[in-house]
Amino acid sequence: MSQKDLSKTIPYGDLGIIPLESSKAIGKKVDDYIVGWRTETNVDSSIHFTNYKKNSYIIDAVCPRFGSGEAKGILNESVRGKDIYLLVDVCNHSLSYKVCGQVNHMSPDDHFQDLKRMIAAISGKARRITVIMPFLYESRQHKRSSRESLDCALALQELTNMGVENIITFDAHDPRVQNAIPLKSFETVQPTYQFIKALLQNVPDIHMKPENMMIISPDEGAMGRAIYFGNVAGVDVGTFYKRRDYTKIVEGRNPIIAHEFLGADVAGKDVVVIDDMISSGESMIDVATELKRRNANRIFVASTFGLFTNGLAKFDEVYKSGLIYRVMTTNLVYQPEELLEREYYINVDMSKYIALLIDTLNHDASIAEYLNPTERIERILKKYHQERN
Repeated sequence: MSQKDLSKTIPYGDLGIIPLESSKAIGKKVDDYIVGWRTETNVDSSIHFTNYKKNSYIIDAVCPRFGSGEAKGILNESVRGKDIYLLVDVCNHSLSYKVCGQVNHMSPDDHFQDLKRMIAAISGKARRITVIMPFLYESRQHKRSSRESLDCALALQELTNMGVENIITFDAHDPRVQNAIPLKSFETVQPTYQFIKALLQNVPDIHMKPENMMIISPDEGAMGRAIYFGNVAGVDVGTFYKRRDYTKIVEGRNPIIAHEFLGADVAGKDVVVIDDMISSGESMIDVATELKRRNANRIFVASTFGLFTNGLAKFDEVYKSGLIYRVMTTNLVYQPEELLEREYYINVDMSKYIALLIDTLNHDASIAEYLNPTERIERILKKYHQERN
């Protein structure tokens, strides 16, 4: 349904967007898109559309902290009867606060607590609460393999118990974690369309043909997204699997001994290595090294979340050596300025996509076309003359 068609339906409630401090930048972009769309639409002046057109839908909300490091959520305007959308980036490590005079950088735990504080401040006054959490909190701790906590499942249950109706995330590490809240709406969105669009716009000489390109999954866990990417682009897919040393634990996980490859010949082909996140980046660099050893042409790294927990020095090195050609990540998580300045970096902007989801849901319309972007991918491939044979 187009924005023009949406304006013919009555909104579920007056729209309110609360981007927490961690998501202020993308929240402003999302707000600007919705303001622009609604300004251009023709709606009647009935009671149902009283607050439909506004200069901004962002609710004034803050989470100040005491000297002890404790905090509280404060709403500086009413949210009664509103359809509220909360945006939070639990990976934004750039924010800090003082604890007894010492500077403390905000961790995912701090961001999640602030999200709960804001929901608590709403106090049940909103008509509906939707949480948009691009990087799902504790998503890597989604299953129990020994005597472990199930943090992600507990977090989801905690949010729904507080009154959250919908949870929207992007590229969940394992979508099956939604089984923890079977009676609530949980959507995980894949940014495949945006990756393809970014490739076509930033690399004019790319050829999405089986003889020119392959999609590579760095491990068995990423196979689903790689197969979808390969199918819609009409190219072959390959995968690596990790041989680990299960007798040791290093930094919370079993160390990788080797990467073994399964797939067709990559020699002379451009390859896109796609995964949900770049953490330290070691796995991606190892995979790229193996692909170069097999005579791959240009290597593109595409990841929904670029965390770069060990900094950018390693990626600078492999770019200079010609190992990796381009790195693509989204603005769904915090991007330091130094990353945006890198010659090899392609920023995949997701703000318009989030705005579409919010605007559609506010009208209580289906978001199915955004969850399954196959038709839009076909259109963009046709636009750039990359359609499948």
